[in-house]
Amino acid sequence: MALPHAGGWPSAFRSWWQVLPEDVECLVAQLPGRGARIGEPSLTRVAPMVEALARELAEREPLPYAVVGHSFGSVLGYELTRAMERKGLPPERLAVSARQPPCFPGLPPFAHLRTDAELLDHLTDIGGMSPELRDRADLVGPSLRAIRADLEAMETHRRPRTGTAVPILALGAVDDPVVIGDRMHLWSLETSGDFAHRTFTGGHFYLYDPAHAAAVAALLVPAPAGPGPVPPSPHPSPGVRAGHR
Repeated sequence: MALPHAGGWPSAFRSWWQVLPEDVECLVAQLPGRGARIGEPSLTRVAPMVEALARELAEREPLPYAVVGHSFGSVLGYELTRAMERKGLPPERLAVSARQPPCFPGLPPFAHLRTDAELLDHLTDIGGMSPELRDRADLVGPSLRAIRADLEAMETHRRPRTGTAVPILALGAVDDPVVIGDRMHLWSLETSGDFAHRTFTGGHFYLYDPAHAAAVAALLVPAPAGPGPVPPSPHPSPGVRAGHR
C-alpha cells in the first residue's frame, strides 16, 4: 500500500510500477479532492482518512503486504499500520519516507495557513511544483486545495500513546530541504519491532526517482520473478479509492 505526499495523486508512484516484481501489486491511495475524486471535499484530519483506508484494506484478500508512505504519506502510513494491527491484519513492514517522526509534532507557523502565493513559492522551492504550472489557475487551484488540506491534517496530527510492533524502515535524503535528516532515526521509538534506516540523495521527492524506487523496493519485496508490470485493476475501489498499476 503506497501513500503519496501532500496533494499527491497515484501517479506519484509511477516509477515504482516499473521496478516491482510482476507478482507484486502497487496499490496507491487516492484521497478525496484529487484525480478521479476531484469533486469530493478534501479531508483535513488524519483519522477519517485512515478509517477509510483501513476499511478498504480489510476487505481485500489477506495477502502479505507492506505500507510505504512518503512525506505526509508517512503520517497516514503510520496510523494505517496501527489501525490494521488492531484489526489483526498488520503489514509485514512500514516504510516511512521524508517525514520526521511523530515525537516532533507540527508547530506554528503552519504551512497550511500560508497564502496561495507563499505556498506556491514553497512548493516550487522544494521541487513539488513546476514553475511553468504556476500561471495555470485551472490546475493550480484544485491542487492547492488538496495540498492545503493534507498539510492541515499532517500539522494537526499528534503522536499516539502507543506505537506499533511492525518493523519500520525509515528513509530520507541527505539534501532534503524540508526534513532534518538526523531526526529520521528516531522513528525507531515508534516500533517495538526491528528498525532500519537508509539515506539517499535527490531532495524531498527522491523516493520517486526510478533508481531510488528500485533500491527501496528491493528492501521491501523479494527479488523479481520475471519482467513486466502487473496490469491495472479494471474495477474502482470503494471508500478512499486507490490507483493500481
